[in-house]
Amino acid sequence: MSLHSPLPLRLKEARIRKNLTQQQLGALLGLEQNNASARMNQYERGKHTPDFDTLKRIAHILDVPVAYFYCEDKLEAEILEAMHRLQPEQKQALLAFIETLKT
Repeated sequence: MSLHSPLPLRLKEARIRKNLTQQQLGALLGLEQNNASARMNQYERGKHTPDFDTLKRIAHILDVPVAYFYCEDKLEAEILEAMHRLQPEQKQALLAFIETLKT
């Protein structure tokens, strides 16, 4: 198991996919303009970690589930991201399908 958190990498990947700069994401979070980019850069380098409430807000802005940031495996992260966008009945159908794979 990795000693490094996958959060910085996942945060950067999700931000880039949304076509946002660090400055823009920080501004959307409501950070002060003069330190928004620096704060996001610290999160993406793993120097600091956002608290859970901040991470929930980041996840909402980037349209990913909070758990996405903690996936060490890239495929699992992609599955979580795709599942996040499904409607509740689609999620239920997906869960039923996954259950059939376990047998």
